[in-house]
Amino acid sequence: MIRKIIFGFILLCGTVVAKAGSKDFDQGIWDSLLKAHVVILDAGQVTQVDYAGMAQNIRSLDQYLSQVSAVKQVDFDHWSQTDQLSFLINAYNAWTVKFVLTGYPDIVSIKDLGNWIQSPWQKPFIPLFGETRTLNDIEHGLIRGSGRYHDPRVHFALNCASIGCPALRPEAYQGSRLDSQLENQTKLFLGDKTRNRLEGGDLKVSSIFKWYHEDFDFGWMGIHGLPDFFVHYAAALNLSVDQSLRIKRGEIPITYLDYDWRLNAKGR
Repeated sequence: MIRKIIFGFILLCGTVVAKAGSKDFDQGIWDSLLKAHVVILDAGQVTQVDYAGMAQNIRSLDQYLSQVSAVKQVDFDHWSQTDQLSFLINAYNAWTVKFVLTGYPDIVSIKDLGNWIQSPWQKPFIPLFGETRTLNDIEHGLIRGSGRYHDPRVHFALNCASIGCPALRPEAYQGSRLDSQLENQTKLFLGDKTRNRLEGGDLKVSSIFKWYHEDFDFGWMGIHGLPDFFVHYAAALNLSVDQSLRIKRGEIPITYLDYDWRLNAKGR
């Protein structure tokens, strides 16, 4: 009972803050859910989700998702790009949590919610902008395929409910702070040596960089390709000047680590 009262207070406060900071969409409920049910590890490089706690507050999650679904495309199109992108990132992450809860605690991985015909990311279950969409529709269509954003750091904000994924941020993304939030997420992910490290003469990095390597060649921040990206974030990767130059010249091979698809659940 005490926990529910505390959460209700957090939810109220979060809603007030969100309304004060965003004229286009209120992220207060989602922000409060994240603050209450995301466990921070390793100074934020890793987080775990208390899915049992999320399940106890399913009404709040459903309320938030109903608000997301109520947004009309015509209104969304008039928002700033940062408000649009923060909205889509939050929608993707929240719908992923909702999807996991359909099988939790009887799943080891989000992949268990798919089958040999259809992956979990191909399942249409998300009412958004007047259509029933998939998680892939949000990530690859509305975000990557829209031609609007071209920010590779989005890959460190979208969370696929797996240990190998970049951490689920313990707060909602906000258009007014999106740049700093994405920058922080990128540095946290690159600094996690379980997923990105210089070892045995190779720069071993997450498979995210293999799957989406073309997204790092848009010229964002003058970056053209993965070597440029890793040199740009040399400090986060703990690379020396000499190592950075060798990566730039292609003298240090870039290889990709296996992805850990186990559920990012608290206590597992």
